[in-house]
Amino acid sequence: MKVAVIAFQGDVSEHIRITQKAMKELGIEGSVTAVRRKEQLEGAEALILPGGESTAISKRLVSGGLDKAIIKMAEEGKAIMGTCAGCVLMAKEGDEEVEKTGTELLGLMDMRVNRNAFGRQRESFEAELEMEGIGNIDAVFIRAPAITDSWGECRIISSFDGLGVAAVQGKMTALSFHPELTDDTRIHVKFLKMAMEP
Repeated sequence: MKVAVIAFQGDVSEHIRITQKAMKELGIEGSVTAVRRKEQLEGAEALILPGGESTAISKRLVSGGLDKAIIKMAEEGKAIMGTCAGCVLMAKEGDEEVEKTGTELLGLMDMRVNRNAFGRQRESFEAELEMEGIGNIDAVFIRAPAITDSWGECRIISSFDGLGVAAVQGKMTALSFHPELTDDTRIHVKFLKMAMEP
C-alpha cells in the first residue's frame, strides 16, 4: 500500500512516522511518501493532508494541479484524511476568514468549517475526547478549526465545547486536531483499514 502525505507544511515527518507504525501494527507492506507534485500521487491508495496554514497550502495545491488530483482520488473512493488545516481544505464551506483570504477549498466533505474557532488566545491545548469507533483519545489542538455544520453523508463523530472536531464521509476523515502528535495509532489504524476496504 502506498500512502501519500502532502508535504508543503505541517507535521509531515510525524504523520509519516505514525502511519508507518500503524502499518506495522496491521502487518501491511507498503510505503509512506512525502508528496509535493501531482505525479507523486500516482499509485497512492490513501492520502493525508496535514496541518499548517490553509491559505498557503491551498495556493500550492492549486498552482501545481494537486487540487484536481486529490479531488480525483476522492471520486475514486480512495481514503483521505485531513488534520487541522487539512480539515479546513476538505470542507465544502468555510467562514468569513476563508472567504477573506481567498482560500480555495477542495470541497470534498459536506461540512462547514470555522477556521480559527478555538481562538488565537489558546494557541495550543490538549483535551480528552470521546470519538465514535475509537473511544477516548487525547487530542492536541493548535489554533484549531471547528466543524460548525454537516449535512448529506457527512457525520460528526466527535465534539468539544459543543463544536464538531472530527467528521467522516465515506472513506474521508476530517480532524480539527493533530493525531500525529501523540503515540496513539488508533486513528491512523482506522484510516488504513478504510483504505483497504473495497
